[in-house]
Amino acid sequence: MKIFDELREDHEKQRTLLKILAETSGDTPARREYYSQLKEQLESHAVAEERYFYSKLMESDTTIEMSRHGIAEHHEIDELIETLDETDMGSSAWLTHLKSLQKKVEHHLADEEQEFFQVAGQVLNDQDKNQLAGEYREEMEKELAKH
Repeated sequence: MKIFDELREDHEKQRTLLKILAETSGDTPARREYYSQLKEQLESHAVAEERYFYSKLMESDTTIEMSRHGIAEHHEIDELIETLDETDMGSSAWLTHLKSLQKKVEHHLADEEQEFFQVAGQVLNDQDKNQLAGEYREEMEKELAKH
């Protein structure tokens, strides 16, 4: 598996959790559980992606700006999660904030999959792509285990 396949697999999990959450209402056990899973996925993914994808791409002039942009978007996503954490889950404001998070995450994933991966594919060689895939997955599992 290549790094792009590993990242896409986790992107799909994030999209699915966001979609499910957007259809929930009220402060219910189901909403709490899906939100907990989403937070774990997003936080673990950001750490692993920054360590084993963006850091490698920061070495190239071609991909340094894209990497910085991606990391900045991770920070924006973290801030939206903080806002959700501080908002009453049963309020309409919570769903409004969730939809903002959904929009930001989907924009970020589209940026990566439609633009960033193509450029990164030209910068990384096959050995890099395979090695980064393994390192990313290992880090992702280690991060998820912390939760």
